[in-house]
Amino acid sequence: MDAPRQDAWKDEEDLLLATTVISYIKEGKTQLEAFQEVANQLKRTPAACGFRWNATVRKQYQEEIQEAKQNRKQKRTFFATTATPEDPPMSLDAAISLLKEMKVKQYEDQGRQKLEYQLKKLNEDNRELRNQLKEMEAAWTEMDRLVHWVKERQKSLS
Repeated sequence: MDAPRQDAWKDEEDLLLATTVISYIKEGKTQLEAFQEVANQLKRTPAACGFRWNATVRKQYQEEIQEAKQNRKQKRTFFATTATPEDPPMSLDAAISLLKEMKVKQYEDQGRQKLEYQLKKLNEDNRELRNQLKEMEAAWTEMDRLVHWVKERQKSLS
């Protein structure tokens, strides 16, 4: 039987990895930064920490990850609307992430406005086409009456 690996992950190391990554997510930092932090503490490579996180640990903390992401969103929204000069500055990664979210929201808003304009234009065009159709139907009916009148007139003259 093979001997256990000397570099096998211990439960305490998994816990450190999980708490650090989740903490970084809440703060708006990247997972790569968390892997670097844990790697320094455990004397492992950031790649090994990332692999362990993605292959094993992350699956056990799905709820906590979602909660951290939600907390980060609320914190960003709150910070963006209530920031004062006394507040500590946002980390560069958090600021970049916030700006990316704002950009996506702006594109979504612009897309929504464009769709609303197109819908309004289509409704106006639809109304106009219905009016034209009514006019054409009325003209057709009048032409049909004239044709019948001419036919009747020809019968009576012959």
